[in-house]
Amino acid sequence: MTTLPSGFARARRWLREHPLAFDAALAFCVLIAMICGSFADPGKGHGPTFGTRTPEAFSVLLMVLAASALVLRRRHPMPVLAVTGGFAAVEYIFIDPPAPVVMSTVIALYTVASRTDRPTTWRVGLLTMGILTVAAMVFGSTPWYSQENLGVFAWTGMASAAGDAVRSRRAFVDAIRERAERAERTREEEARRRVAEERLRIARDLHDVVAHHIALVNVQAGVAAHVMDKRPDQAKEALAHVRDASRSALNELRVTVGLLRQSGDPEAPTEPAPGLAVLDELVATFRNAGLPVEVVGADRAPRLPAAVDLAAYRVIQEALTNVRKHAGADARAEVSVVRVGVTAEITVLDDGRGSVARGPDAESAPDGGGHDGGGHGLLGMRERVTALGGALTAGPRYGGGFRVHAILPIEARTGEPEPPGPAAVTGEHR
Repeated sequence: MTTLPSGFARARRWLREHPLAFDAALAFCVLIAMICGSFADPGKGHGPTFGTRTPEAFSVLLMVLAASALVLRRRHPMPVLAVTGGFAAVEYIFIDPPAPVVMSTVIALYTVASRTDRPTTWRVGLLTMGILTVAAMVFGSTPWYSQENLGVFAWTGMASAAGDAVRSRRAFVDAIRERAERAERTREEEARRRVAEERLRIARDLHDVVAHHIALVNVQAGVAAHVMDKRPDQAKEALAHVRDASRSALNELRVTVGLLRQSGDPEAPTEPAPGLAVLDELVATFRNAGLPVEVVGADRAPRLPAAVDLAAYRVIQEALTNVRKHAGADARAEVSVVRVGVTAEITVLDDGRGSVARGPDAESAPDGGGHDGGGHGLLGMRERVTALGGALTAGPRYGGGFRVHAILPIEARTGEPEPPGPAAVTGEHR
C-alpha cells in the first residue's frame, strides 16, 4: 500500500519534471482566488462582507488574462510581470472598487525576484510597488491610508523579499554542491597522483634490482664460459656467484612485486628494505664480479631514516653497476658515506677509461656491453634524491673517470624534482 509521504514525494517529483503543468495549476488557483476575492466588499468598519457585490465583466476579463499570463512566468518572467502589473494598474484606474487582479502581479514579482540578481530584484520591486500603490491611492474611492492600499504595498514588498530569499538559498545550495563536487574531483586527482608516484617508485626499484643483479650475472656467466675448459674451479666459483646474484635478484623482485598484490592475495614477504646496513654485502657482490671497490667512509650510526637509507643504498648500487658496465675492465671504484650537519653525502668515484662507452653511443661501443640502453640509471637516481629534497650531480672527473655525488637531507621531505643541472646532463646517458 502506498504511504502518504511517498505519494507526496512522487507528486513533487512529477511537478518538478513538468514545470509548465505546475504553473498552469498555479495560474488556475490564482484565478479562483481572484474571482472569490472580487465578490468581497471591503466594508466600512466591520471587515469585508461577501455576496454584496459582483465583479464587472471587464474585471473578469482582466483576471482571466492575468492568470493566463502566469503560465509563462518561468520562461518570460519580466514580460509576465509587465503584463500582470499593467492589468492591475488598469483595474485600479478604471474600476471602483477594484477586483484583486494584483494577486497575479504578486506571483509574477516573486518569480522575477527568485530568478534574477538582487539589484534587479529591488529596482523592479520598488518600481512595481510604487506604481501599484500610487494607482490604488490616487484613483480609489477609499482614503489613501486605507488598509487595502497599504496591503498592496505590503504584498508586493513581501513578494520581492521572498523571491530574493529563495534565490539566495538556491545559490547557497548550488555553491555547497559545487564545492562537494570539486572536493570529490580533487580526491580523485590526488588518488591518481599517488598511484602514479607509487608506480614510478616501483619502476625505479625494479630498474635498480634488475640492472644491478643482471649485470653481475652477465659478467660472471661470461667469466665462467671463458675459463670453463682451462680452469674449471674458477668457473665453478663464477657460477656460484651467478647463483647467489640471481637468488638475491629474485628475493628483491618478490618483495617489490608483493606491493602490487591485492588484499585477498597471499601475504607478501616482510623482509626489510635494503639499506646502508648491508653495504658490505653489496660491495662484496661487485668485488666477486671483478670490480675492486674500496669503502673509504661509511658513517652508518645512528641509522638514517628509512627512505633516506634506501635512497642512499640505491644510489650506490646504481653507480657501481654503471662503473662495472661502462668504466672498463681495469677500473676501480671508491665509495664514501659522510654526514655533514643535517645531510648525508654519498660519493661514488671511479678511475675508468671507458670514455667511449660513456658517450651517446654507449650501446654500440665494444666495451660497453650490457648497457641498459634506456638511459634511466641516472634519471632514476635523480628522481629518488630530489623526491626526498636532496640534490644529485654526476659527470666525468678531471683526468678521467666518473663521479656521482648525492646530498640527502637526514629528515626526508617530499619535493618537486629540480631540472637537471649541467653536471647531471653530462652523465644522463648512464
